[in-house]
Amino acid sequence: MSVIVPALNEARNLPYVLARLPAVDEVILVDGGSTDDTVGVARRLMPGIRVVTQNRRGKGNALACGFAAATGDILVMIDADGSTDPKEIPSFISALRGGADFAKGSRFRGSGGSADITRLRRAGNKCLSVLVNTLFRTRYSDLCYGYNAFWARHLDVFGLDSTTPAPTRGDGRLWGDGFEIETLLNLRAARAGLRIVEVASFEQARIHGESNLNAMTDGVRVLRTIAREWPGRYRARRRVAEHAR
Repeated sequence: MSVIVPALNEARNLPYVLARLPAVDEVILVDGGSTDDTVGVARRLMPGIRVVTQNRRGKGNALACGFAAATGDILVMIDADGSTDPKEIPSFISALRGGADFAKGSRFRGSGGSADITRLRRAGNKCLSVLVNTLFRTRYSDLCYGYNAFWARHLDVFGLDSTTPAPTRGDGRLWGDGFEIETLLNLRAARAGLRIVEVASFEQARIHGESNLNAMTDGVRVLRTIAREWPGRYRARRRVAEHAR
């Protein structure tokens, strides 16, 4: 099992996060160019940790680089700010070993909850979940949550790019490099027909520092991701291609 932890200036949070990890085979810290002692703290706390430097910007790119470097049969993604509780990892593993291909965390199922989500983000997440469930015929209760685990054999399904250099124009990110990664993974898992099981999860408040998440701009990126990934878009392309033959 490999646990991937994307981190950018999370030196003060890592002692809490790494101390709560259960026994796992591999921990990969993906550093986004931290200017504090994130990497040094990680290595002092866990000498066997693997440190990977992401090649572009954003959480999505960090995860792509971490997934590509992982050697485990199961890949688990958690946050470095303390919001996702590492002690919940066994629940995700249990879902996978019980037959799931993709174990998706949910703050709105069973014993799940959140000490961090605002009313605006909760309302936006609910609306986006309803939209996705309608378009993709899914039953997601929590679209925009980044605590997930899946079998490594399904990694190709997600089509993540961990090798292309950062573009010289724009913000240095490719599509999927930002917080839209969480939605992208959920949508591509559904489109591929993977067996998805939601796992109740409680989101804690960030311990130290401020989140890089912006409810408005990142919400727009999620909407654009839904439009790009919508199955009808691919069916339309196929019909055009067949008509042109």
